[in-house]
Amino acid sequence: MAKILVTGGCGYIGSHTIVDLIENGYDVVSIDDNSRSSEGILNGIEAITGKSVKNYKVDLCNYDETMAVFQENTDIVGIIHFAAYKAVGESVHFPLMYFENNLFSLINLLKCTQDFEVPYFVFSSSCTVYGTPQIIPVTEATATQPAESPYGATKQMGEQIIQDAARVGNTRYILLRYFNPVGAHPSISIGEMPLGRPANLVPAITQTAVGKIDKLTVFGSDYDTRDGSCMRDFIHVSDIAHAHTLAVEFLASKPEGPKLDTFNLGSGNGVTVFEAIKAFEKVSGQPLNYEVGERRTGDVEAIYADNKKAVEELGWQVRYNLDDMMRTAWAWEQKLLHQGALFDSQNSKLN
Repeated sequence: MAKILVTGGCGYIGSHTIVDLIENGYDVVSIDDNSRSSEGILNGIEAITGKSVKNYKVDLCNYDETMAVFQENTDIVGIIHFAAYKAVGESVHFPLMYFENNLFSLINLLKCTQDFEVPYFVFSSSCTVYGTPQIIPVTEATATQPAESPYGATKQMGEQIIQDAARVGNTRYILLRYFNPVGAHPSISIGEMPLGRPANLVPAITQTAVGKIDKLTVFGSDYDTRDGSCMRDFIHVSDIAHAHTLAVEFLASKPEGPKLDTFNLGSGNGVTVFEAIKAFEKVSGQPLNYEVGERRTGDVEAIYADNKKAVEELGWQVRYNLDDMMRTAWAWEQKLLHQGALFDSQNSKLN
């Protein structure tokens, strides 16, 4: 079995991608320092796949520790790089922290990629590289605009670093620009586990519905969209995960292909914040407590993908619709609530 290194493997998209890789015959190792994730998610991966995945608790900003993983795993043939800070709002308040973490970790990983001659590298990029696009849907050829947040800037810079790295050595690279991953694995064994108050819409919706958050705030209702709220392209996390497996297979099947390629990963449909709330209320059967607040710095008004290239060249298909996304996200949130209540009950008996 070909061995793939997944960085950020205990994270949301990373964990789902590990499942997809294993189900498609790959051997997987993970790097995740668990500063913003839980190593317990590996139990969920094992429950789905029957495979135990080794995770190296390594900070990728430490080059020596990173290199040691490659020295121990000289048979790595591909890298999928997720590990990064990703909260838009937080990046506005702590820009230097984002530049340091997201760029230093990438550079160290690329050094190891070249030193150990790893053939394939897939980079977790983002639609934030497009900034505020003048025309939607966006294609891979859409000109990038100034990033709306330091997080988006780190993705733009990361892509530029990879473009320059691709000019030397034999490694081939794919940039996957995805839009808004939501939902949970259909088994409900793994899902999104944001630390602290969630910065993304769907976990904020589900946490409000179970009472972890008193009230959801919709940031702005005066945008130039169908109902005044921001418009996004939501895509199920399992669909996103499978695209990474397809990207590795694409690189392996085309040894004479381009050194660098880029693909958008989105549903191709724009959904407003208010429409997402209504979709959740429909699948959950309960009203959501929310209020309208001021616009949030760093938010893009509207963006959604043209995914034709990924469909035609990677053979990628969108399998889950918005109702599926909300249904699995809601089931996962209820599971977390039940587990928390069970833990509290057991803990009280011990005390």
